[in-house]
Parts: sequence; C-alpha cells; structure tokens
Amino acid sequence: MTADTHRRSPLGHLAEVLAAHSTGGERGVRLREVPFLAQLDLQLHPHGPAAERIATALGSPLPTEPNTVTEAGSLQVLWLGPQEWLVLGPDGSGSATAELLRAALADEPGSVVDVSANRTTLELSSPAARPVLEKGCSLDLHPRAFGPGRCAQTLLGKVQVILHQVDAEPTYRLLVRGSFAQYLTDWLLDAMEEYRHPRLTL
Repeated sequence: MTADTHRRSPLGHLAEVLAAHSTGGERGVRLREVPFLAQLDLQLHPHGPAAERIATALGSPLPTEPNTVTEAGSLQVLWLGPQEWLVLGPDGSGSATAELLRAALADEPGSVVDVSANRTTLELSSPAARPVLEKGCSLDLHPRAFGPGRCAQTLLGKVQVILHQVDAEPTYRLLVRGSFAQYLTDWLLDAMEEYRHPRLTL
C-alpha cells in the first residue's frame, strides 16, 4: 500500500462481507478485492524497435499470442489485442512503470495511458471457482481451453470484465470497472451461495 490512507476502493466497504462468504474446502469459494493495482494501457506495433526496447526494459517480451499473459518481475502483461496490452503491477508502481514504458517507446507511434482508476480487481479462488464463473460466462473455462497464463475480455453476469487465470487452483482475477464492481460482487456472492453448504446426497 502507498502512504495515501484516504483512498477508498470501490469495494472496501464489503471486506467483512466478502470474508464472511468465503469458505475453504473442496466446495468452498474465496472472494476478495485486490484494490489499487497499477494498470497501464500500452499500444504499439508488436514487432517494431519499440517493442524490442520495451521487452528489454521489462525483462520479458510482450505476449503476441492472443489471450496470453507474460510475467515481468512483479508485473503481468495481458494481451488485449494485436497492438494492445494491459500492464499490471503492484500498488504504487504505476508512475515508475509508465516512465519506463514511455522512455522505451520514445518517438515511435504508440501510447502509454494510466488506467488504474478505471477498474478494481476481484479475486476468486478454490476448486469450485470455475463452476461459479461458468454460471454467467460463455467462455470454455475447462483446463484444456483456458488455464494459468490465459486472459480474455468477456462478459460475466452481463458485465464486461478482463478475466485472468492466475494459477491452477484455480485462482481467477476479474478486472471490472468501478461503476459495475458492486453489481458484479453481488452476482458472484449469489453464484457462490450453493458452495457454502455441504453437497446434498440421496
């Protein structure tokens, strides 16, 4: 966290609610907000000199395969389109990362825009996380099609999100605009409800 204690995340008032509805075990699902991630929209030609300089500066090439993610130290770079990426970093890293990217871009066509204030991030994890998402997402989330290191822009419960699978538990991160964060949280809590109880047996 940064020294600014006056910031409020879109879902900060729901921290206790999220904790109360999160459970462990095979049928449990954990939901929490990961607020204040640095988010930088990067646009440039993927195969030009600037892309090579950015890869050198980050220590990792930009992902060019659709819907994939690369790791660059504490940063994640999500493919959003043929010439667009979202660079994610820890709270407080936005300014330094933007400066690094702009220096590497130099005078070539492209842009680096700080969009950190546009979205917050929800993290959903546990073995039951995938069936929860499948209640409102049309993507094939089976491991054969979508696994760690994959991302996609999609609809979840009729809300536009950027979906990123972080690990094989599975853990998913959902980047959502602040104005839709409360609605999506309510939708997820409702979708999680059945997993708070033991499986019914006959």
